[in-house]
This record gives sequence, C-alpha cells and structure tokens, in this order.
Amino acid sequence: MKRVILIFLSAIIFCFLFSRPVNARENEDSRELLAAFEDYKMRISKAEWQWQIEDAGFEVAWEQVFSIEMRGFGEVFMIPAIEKDYHRLVLFFAKEDGKIVYKTDQLEANNRNRGELAQPVRELKAVSFQDINKDGLTDIVMIVTCVNEKGDYAQKPYKIGEALFQGKQEFYRDYRLSDKINRFGMNRSVESIVSFVRDGNSTEFLYTAATRQELLDNGFEIISEQCYYRQFEKLGRLEVVPGTYSMANFATFMIYLINEQGYIVWSFQPMGDYENLYALKGITCRDIDGDGMKDILVLARYSSGDDDNELVVKSDYKIYYQRTGGFYEDTEIKGRYECRDEDTVSELVEKARKYWGWQV
Repeated sequence: MKRVILIFLSAIIFCFLFSRPVNARENEDSRELLAAFEDYKMRISKAEWQWQIEDAGFEVAWEQVFSIEMRGFGEVFMIPAIEKDYHRLVLFFAKEDGKIVYKTDQLEANNRNRGELAQPVRELKAVSFQDINKDGLTDIVMIVTCVNEKGDYAQKPYKIGEALFQGKQEFYRDYRLSDKINRFGMNRSVESIVSFVRDGNSTEFLYTAATRQELLDNGFEIISEQCYYRQFEKLGRLEVVPGTYSMANFATFMIYLINEQGYIVWSFQPMGDYENLYALKGITCRDIDGDGMKDILVLARYSSGDDDNELVVKSDYKIYYQRTGGFYEDTEIKGRYECRDEDTVSELVEKARKYWGWQV
C-alpha cells in the first residue's frame, strides 16, 4: 500500500514539475503579445497629425489617398497605411490641414490570423467610394491583397474584400456581409462587392445548392456543349456539368458532378482569383496519375484587370484527382508547369501523365 502511495505522489510531483515551465512560457508569451498589442494601439492613438503616421511605424499607400465627404467632419482625406512589423491595415482620416479626425483598423483583412497581432496584409489593391446601403452617405469598398507566410497556401497572394459603411462620425463593417463576400468569392472586384451589398445579387447558391434545378432557378447557365456523363469508379455514373453565373458583368465558372436523380455529388471552382471566365477550352475525365481512376482536367481562359485597369486574358488549368473520399486538387504539377496560351487539353494530359511516370 505504501508503495502505491509513493508511486502516486511521485507521479503528481512529476506532473507538477514538468508542467510549470510550459505554463510559465505560455504566460510569458501572453504578456509579450499583450505588451506588443498595447504598443501598437498606443502608436495609432498618438498619430494625431498626418505627418506623424509614418513616424509611428506605418507605411502610407500614397497612391490610394483620396478625399471623401464624412458626416460631422466635411471633406477629409482617407489615408491607408500598413504597420511595418505586423502588416495590419489602418485607415486614417485627416482634414486638409493634416489633423486626423478618425482612424480605424477594424477591417476584415486584419482578422485573417485569428487571435494574432501579425496579419497577412500586403497591399491595398483597389478602393471605391459610393453609397452602397442607400442611406445617402458615402461608403467605402476596398480590396486588399494578402499573403500568408505559412500553411498550405503560403506565399500565394489572395484577395480580401472590405465594405465599410459610414455612420455618425465613423465607419463600420458588418461582419456577416464581410464573411459572405470572402467566403463565396465575391471579393474578386469592387463591382462584385457592390452588386452583392447594394443590389442583393449573390454567388452563395453556387456553393450551397443541392440540386441541378436549384442552380437553374438561381440563374446558373450551363455550358451544354461540354456536358456529358462519365462513370467514376468511386462515385458512380455522373454528369459533368460546367457553367457560369454572371454578376456585375463577371462570369463565375463552376463545374458540378450531378447524379441521375439531379442531385449534386461534387463541385469544383477552377478559376481561383481570376475575375471572369473568358472562354472554356475543354474538360476531360481520364486517369492522369495512374491509379486506375478517372481524374478531371479543365483548361480555360480567364480575364482580370491589371494594375492599370487594363484587361488581361490568360490561359490556366486545374487537375482534380479522384480518391476514395472524392476529388482533390493538384498542387504538384501546377508548381512545375505554367500554362501557355497555345496549350491544349491533350498536351496538358500528356505532360501530367509524364510527371506521374507514364511512358509517353
């Protein structure tokens, strides 16, 4: 009995001794984070004049400084600035004499890394001023470029849309709208954000619809010449249904796999951050990685606006591998082979098969 008690007490002491340093480190990390956050907020609050913004550790995006009429203050200049250490975007609003009358960092782009001070903001890509909630006041629509430093999509730029509504001497965001703007791909352009917030159009159904009929009822246009049935080894006989939904003159491209009862079994969004489907060049369903199951390769041309708002059209492709649990997007071949405008579906299949060791 004494031996059992001694073992029990030893276990308690062991756990106590070896848990203390971990807790101490966690407490120290928490204190450092809190101190850094308080310093960051203090630097924002101390910037009372326009020329103090850069001295406070911010890099001003001077090319995106514009004037706006703000209730209670009249004409002010919106001055976007990114904090140099933590990459957080802050909007300062200053009068003509440089006096800052309002500032905010309550932005969707500053909430990418939950619970962290450091954020992935890199650039304010686009900004527009217009009344989007129809209350007679000028609101702000922005698109921010972000880049994650770690994770599956590290070093790959992506867009975050922002809609800020003007209130009583302030600007605020509706987190529910912000969530839908960015979760359902309506952040590709300022026009798409305005079409959603002001006009009530939405791409949400593209990701939530359960049936073919539901897609059609919401305005989805099927590209019939690329529709066909295929027998997929793990999912059965399914119809490959590509199509688009147009919103603010931009066509969102989707591909669905639909069973004979009309229910959606799987869906793909091949266009990534491109703004518009310019032309679908082809879709093929065949074994690419040599595992005996049909994969999907889609090749299309997409259009987007460049930094000078000039239309840029580019060919791109996606490969989706069939697995036991469904389909998974290729990340290896895309990193090795960039699509050319002259590429065809058959040429891309040949290159992909060669990568996987097929004798070509």
